[in-house]
Amino acid sequence: MLNLFNYKTTPYEHQKKCLELSWDKEDYAFFMEMGTGKTKVAIDNIGLLTKHKGLTAVLIIAPKSVYTVWAYDEIEKHMSPDINYKIYAWNLDKPKVLEKAYQSDNKELTIFCMNVEALSTKRGVDAALKFLKKHKCLTIIDESTTIKNHKAIRTKNVLKLANFSSYRRILTGSPVTKSPLDLYTQCQFLNEKLLGYSSYYTFRNRYCVTHRLDLGNGRYTEIPKYYIHVDELEEKLKQFSFRVTKDQCLDLPPKLYTKRYVDMNEDQDKVYKQLKQQALAIIESDTVSFSNKLTEIIKLHQVCNGFVKTNDGEIKEFKNPKLHALSDIIEESDGKIIIWATYIYNIENIISFLQEKYGKQSVVANYGAVDSVKRTIAMKRFQEDPTCRFFVGNPSTGGFGLTLTEAKNVIYFSNSFNFETRKQSEDRAHRSGLKHEVLYTDIICKGTLDEKILFSLSSKNALASATLGDEFKEWLK
Repeated sequence: MLNLFNYKTTPYEHQKKCLELSWDKEDYAFFMEMGTGKTKVAIDNIGLLTKHKGLTAVLIIAPKSVYTVWAYDEIEKHMSPDINYKIYAWNLDKPKVLEKAYQSDNKELTIFCMNVEALSTKRGVDAALKFLKKHKCLTIIDESTTIKNHKAIRTKNVLKLANFSSYRRILTGSPVTKSPLDLYTQCQFLNEKLLGYSSYYTFRNRYCVTHRLDLGNGRYTEIPKYYIHVDELEEKLKQFSFRVTKDQCLDLPPKLYTKRYVDMNEDQDKVYKQLKQQALAIIESDTVSFSNKLTEIIKLHQVCNGFVKTNDGEIKEFKNPKLHALSDIIEESDGKIIIWATYIYNIENIISFLQEKYGKQSVVANYGAVDSVKRTIAMKRFQEDPTCRFFVGNPSTGGFGLTLTEAKNVIYFSNSFNFETRKQSEDRAHRSGLKHEVLYTDIICKGTLDEKILFSLSSKNALASATLGDEFKEWLK
């Protein structure tokens, strides 16, 4: 049957294998590493279910930075020409237009794309339920780690949708970002019986040994100490998931890494040393909250990046040696360049610098201040317009769901603390279709938190509540 299906884009062998195992299953997980084409597989799955199982609608839930890419790019790129469909997009189509999605007569496949953030609101949940109740529907959760927190409102709301969906799919390249416990709610969305546990805490007790972390003021939390029975969990996952990495299925050029070190100027160094002593004192305090401790760490990181936000909300600026290093790297490089930065202050300074030196048309941006439609347009311009050389973004917002394979160089002006964010942002440039090597350059402020963060990321670690104790003190030495 699969060989007779009219694909718009020819699937790779690993994509065919995934479809063979999953296409008609009610519940399935595509644990496919970024760049291996999980979105294309999902769209082919939609086509097969529509043609052979009477599917009438699809609800696609994805991060804000991704759902418009589905709506305006990926579906058109991959959907079988045999499938007649109409796409609607939450918060982009007017209410009167969305009503057509709810009232469809099923003469054509109805696709409704929503951002997962909308599922934190009653309005968003009501819209999703209204759509599901009208159709025989497949619900897809793209980047399903967005529902890994069992306590989050949006997770609880997304789980409500499962019972109204005839078919369910979750998509992610990294189902486990911090611990195996991340899997629970993702799999619960598919079918609460798949893992064999109806309670998160029962699941946690089976696969994790915890210890109590004192948060001060009589508060505490249970955090993972180590994990057990992991082999058993992996065997369960194999029954309803397909896992593949790029190394297993794609002949991609290797990633190349380098570092560019800079020295802080005198003012930076003075403020950094003062804040470091302050941070050490606060971390050692039993009466200071986790959020206040984290604030002090962020201040240190900001100083490494040429500014610091004071307690009264003012911005203290430093002459930033990283900007000079960035300019030098660009001059030494050819081809298109992605520049990732963690802070809006840096992103906007970088954009201004590039526009002034290379022209406004040379730069596109993807961060919190850019709306979803413009983000999709930015990606397409970077990929297709020869006058657009630079893509500047925040890896937490722009590092997901984008294809930026035209880039030959990726520069990290600054890093986030999160390993998944780093990996996701790296793989925007390193994915299916890539024909050239990609050079990743980290700009590092020598002898500072910058170095510790990069080391932690290379060790696949992340800053969590547990690290703001003795372990984190080592970071500040």
